[in-house]
Parts: sequence; C-alpha cells; structure tokens
Amino acid sequence: MKIISIKDMIRKDYPIYYRRLYTGVAVIELNDKPTDFRIDFSIESKPTGHKEITVTFIDTIDYPLIPVNRELKNYITELDNAGGLPE
Repeated sequence: MKIISIKDMIRKDYPIYYRRLYTGVAVIELNDKPTDFRIDFSIESKPTGHKEITVTFIDTIDYPLIPVNRELKNYITELDNAGGLPE
C-alpha cells in the first residue's frame, strides 16, 4: 500500500480560522494497482501548536483503514509543511 497523490483538492469555506476543511481524490496503490478514492480531510490547529488531521473516506475501501489513514495523515502533513495545500 502506497499513497501516490491527492488530486483535485479543494478547500471548503469554513468560518473558523483554526480549522481547514478540504476535499479531494486520493490515489492509493493497493495490490500494485492505483485506485482513486474520494476523501474529505480537515486540519485543526490546537492551542499547543499541534495539528490534528482527520480523514474521512467518501468511497468504500476494501483494505484495512488504520494503515491507510496513517499513511494519508503523514502524506497530508508533508504537503502542509511544504505549502502544497490550496489556500
């Protein structure tokens, strides 16, 4: 299992400044075959400076969710740190 990319990312309007909501299509390689899954994810900045990322799958996925969620959160964190998320 490998996260290839997240395409068609759109930031949703949300009035709370410390929470950012996004939607997109995650391209995940499962069993050596890339597959698209629609996802929603949010990044919430805590008062301590820690960022909490939540991922929700819109499409059903036939794979254990814990490792997929962990890899997606790592990928989103790297994108956020590099400034690769839409404003």
